[in-house]
Amino acid sequence: MARSISTLGDVTDAYDVILCDVWGVLHNGIDAFPLAGEALTAARQKGLTVVLITNSPRPAIGVIPQLRAIGVPDTAYDRIVTSGDVTRTLIAAGPKKVFLLGPERDLPLFDGLDVEFVSKEEADCVVCTGFFDDEVEQPEDYRDMLTDFVSRKVPLICANPDLVVERGHRIIPCAGAVAAFYTALGGETRIAGKPHKPIYEATLTAAREARGTDIDKTRVLAIGDGMPTDVKGAVDAGLDLLYISGGIHAADYATNNVTDEARLHLFFEREKVAPQYWMHRLA
Repeated sequence: MARSISTLGDVTDAYDVILCDVWGVLHNGIDAFPLAGEALTAARQKGLTVVLITNSPRPAIGVIPQLRAIGVPDTAYDRIVTSGDVTRTLIAAGPKKVFLLGPERDLPLFDGLDVEFVSKEEADCVVCTGFFDDEVEQPEDYRDMLTDFVSRKVPLICANPDLVVERGHRIIPCAGAVAAFYTALGGETRIAGKPHKPIYEATLTAAREARGTDIDKTRVLAIGDGMPTDVKGAVDAGLDLLYISGGIHAADYATNNVTDEARLHLFFEREKVAPQYWMHRLA
């Protein structure tokens, strides 16, 4: 049974490395969670290495200014590895005539890659970073376009496997929801971010480089709030997990921003997962 802890410091003596989710743990897309940044900073001061592992479709270099603008301190982490970083390998290996399904702000994902942006009619590959307008759109809005891609056997590379994310106090769909819809339509999807193996391999490599030594996986702690991404990814990678219950699944077991522990454990049973620890918000 998952153990409730009051602070991250309650368990850091057992670990050398922390792999921490970003959106939903360190911030909600609008505001930072100050105690979370302080907790990771304190862990680093004790000698732990903190690598942020995020399904952002942007390369890490583009995430750093975003974190600063929201209020996440630089002292909270040593390295960042993004879904965008590992997705670039998939794009480089894929067809070169690309249709971008997502906002133009995600174009840095393609910097230095040999691809040609074309219309949806000409595309041999779709790279999905999100929605054109995630404030109002849902995957169903793309049915006709995606059905045409499926009929032409066009692969879809998903740069952000998250299904949904917090934005302030709302839940917003992400590129992962489009990828799931594409799969349901019979299309081929290619994904490297959480919960898939490539991003965990890259993150553990970043941790080794930051520490300058090899890593014992039994002394690595993953932190996250997303069941299909953070939790599944940590379990599949064989890592201990601190589950943040105040994130995207809070409606399943929390009332007035307070986690009901009995309902939470029923949620874990239903999802067939057993995190080592849980807390409502990282502190």
